[in-house]
Amino acid sequence: MHAKLFSPLQIRELKLRNRIVLSPMLTYSAQSGYVNESHFVNYGKHAAGGTGLVFVESTKVDPRGCTTVRDLGLWKDQYIDGMRQLADLIKSYGAAAGIQLSHGGRKARRALPWEGRGPIDHCPGVDHGEEWELIGPSANAHSDNFARPRAMTLEDIREVAQAWGRAARRADQAGFDVVEIHGGHGYLIHQFLSRTANRRTDEYGGSLENRMRFAAEVAREVRRAWPQGKPLFFRVSSVDDIDWTIEDSVALAKVLKANGVDVIDCSSGGMTDGSTTERSARYGYQVEYAQRIKADAQVMTMAVGLIVHSDQAEDILQAGSADLVALGRELMHNPNWPIDAAQKLGIESPFAQISPVYGYWLEKRARSNFGKPSTWQRGIHSE
Repeated sequence: MHAKLFSPLQIRELKLRNRIVLSPMLTYSAQSGYVNESHFVNYGKHAAGGTGLVFVESTKVDPRGCTTVRDLGLWKDQYIDGMRQLADLIKSYGAAAGIQLSHGGRKARRALPWEGRGPIDHCPGVDHGEEWELIGPSANAHSDNFARPRAMTLEDIREVAQAWGRAARRADQAGFDVVEIHGGHGYLIHQFLSRTANRRTDEYGGSLENRMRFAAEVAREVRRAWPQGKPLFFRVSSVDDIDWTIEDSVALAKVLKANGVDVIDCSSGGMTDGSTTERSARYGYQVEYAQRIKADAQVMTMAVGLIVHSDQAEDILQAGSADLVALGRELMHNPNWPIDAAQKLGIESPFAQISPVYGYWLEKRARSNFGKPSTWQRGIHSE
């Protein structure tokens, strides 16, 4: 069977072995911004399991932008060596290595999710300055449970955009194949896009064109530092439950495409508290956004959000709704999901895309009687 899910995809000079992507998901495991053994275990198992593109979680371009004390960092050169080891590990199993670059803006400086996500004042071991200053487009808090940021000056805006570029340069030095700019989920770029969060009266506020200016500048800075042969992704909150619409996202996607972005990662939410996944509770609830942006902006898209089943993922691609499918918690549950999907979709050589260290033995397993109905399973077994 020819399954689009397992067909290669060429983006600039990068060829992905399949269309399955590990969505960037924070593990909150870093120490002082550095990678450690937990990251090698986490990302290595997804690469070994057959995923085509493995994204390393939201990594901060500015220490002020850390959402917690356990975020990964790429705001200084000292992080490059550890990141290089991580990228090398991912690629050694045949996957492409991606990294998401982000800044929390006014949503930074929080406790870990399993510790309540409340506000904190400082971060031992990471240089955020004595007070770990919060910054945002305007001096208004995300909600009553968040601290009030300082409104960014024009100099701040230029400096943070350049910080994205410097982090992209470090990502290239570390050997990553793909960079994704995080422009959604209520974080700094999304804050500039939002009429609710952004109350500026200068060239970065007011009209949609002005509110998109910072996103475009970040894209240009990253594209300038990031090799032309390497793909650039951008995550958007396609809609955000307050004032950002799918029409706005289409307009933004056109601007981003003109500034060197290759793929729009189509998520949603982030401007209100609570989980969009928990509120939606239906499979593929964001696929329609990827389909709309792909059609109207004429740009590659990645669908994400409760994509669980192999035939569901295949249908998304066959319908032309997206070019890639990203899985998050489903891949956490089963890092070997791509192997399982290949078998369920009837791929002729379901283990061909994984290392022979695993593929050789799994193919023998598939040829054996193991996994076929046994006498015990047919009810013949008796005690």
